[in-house]
Amino acid sequence: MKNSELQTYRERLKLLRARLRGDVSAMTESALNKTRAEASGDLSFMPIHMADVGTDNYEQEFTLSLLENDENTLEEIENALERIEEGVYGVCLECERAIPKTRLNAIPFTSYCVKCASRIQSKTRR
Repeated sequence: MKNSELQTYRERLKLLRARLRGDVSAMTESALNKTRAEASGDLSFMPIHMADVGTDNYEQEFTLSLLENDENTLEEIENALERIEEGVYGVCLECERAIPKTRLNAIPFTSYCVKCASRIQSKTRR
C-alpha cells in the first residue's frame, strides 16, 4: 500500500477514534453520573413507580452495552494504527492476503478479509 493511502487511513482512524472517545465520555456520564430525577428533569421528590425504576435500569444497561461495544471498537482502532506503524496494515491476520480496499473503506479498523471474518464469526456463534 502506498504511503499516501496509509496516511489517509491513519487520518480516518484518528478521526473515528476521537469521535468514539467523545461518545464514550458522554454515554459514561449519562449512564453512571445522573440520578433518575436529573436525567428526566424531574424536580419532584415523590416516590417513583416500580415501572419507572425498571425503565431506568433498562436504559442504564443498554447504555453500558453500547459503551462496551465502543470500547471494543476503540481497541480495534488502536490495533489498526499499530499495524500501520508496523507496515502490515491491510493484510489479513488469518490468511495474510491483502484486504480489499472496499472493505478497508467500509471498516478501516478491520483485521480480516471478508472470508476469514465470516469463518471466525461462524465459529464464535457455535
